[in-house]
Amino acid sequence: MNLWLQFFVYLLVALLAILLGVVLGDYAPWYFAWLVGTVMLVLVAAAGGAWFDAQEAEQDQAR
Repeated sequence: MNLWLQFFVYLLVALLAILLGVVLGDYAPWYFAWLVGTVMLVLVAAAGGAWFDAQEAEQDQAR
């Protein structure tokens, strides 16, 4: 049953993406670029935080 639920969720996400593409029309590429840029910003910030924590832990172990 879990597989069917996962399939249904992905189907809903796909339908939502298609609906947004149709509704936004000509503005869709701009919104897509904004969304990708925002996601990249968050991922880079998270990676920087994880890297900082790793460096700090390494320095603590060296002491």
